[in-house]
Amino acid sequence: MDAGQTTGAADALARRVADAMYAQDDASRTLGIRLEAVGAGWARMSMPVTEEMLNGHRVCHGGYIFSLADSAMAFASNSRNRVSVAQFCSITFLRPGRPGRLLLAEAREQADAGRTGMYAVEVCEKDGETVAVFSGAVRRLGDRTIV
Repeated sequence: MDAGQTTGAADALARRVADAMYAQDDASRTLGIRLEAVGAGWARMSMPVTEEMLNGHRVCHGGYIFSLADSAMAFASNSRNRVSVAQFCSITFLRPGRPGRLLLAEAREQADAGRTGMYAVEVCEKDGETVAVFSGAVRRLGDRTIV
């Protein structure tokens, strides 16, 4: 955060950046991923588990859960208007995502080390039961998302 920037101003900037990104994010919108909330260094997104997302065991395919977590990290890592892209990510699946359930992913910045940022994402069902934990690193490219 800039020295003179208040938390309110930082959160307002995060919202403007997120709105601009979401308008261009065809992948997230196609998967039904919605931006629920965003602030400086964090974001919360949701995704309903639809029939089309089920694998051969009739639970949510892990790739969709990964995509939800990755999208949450993208919005959290870009929240300060510095273009950031995934550099490394890993996920641990704890429980299946069940059909008809709403998944929530909350991403939080763990470290900001100049051009590298570290993020933790928890994916839960709406009732709070953890489905997966995701961690990732982003690379800051030096550009701004919005002017």
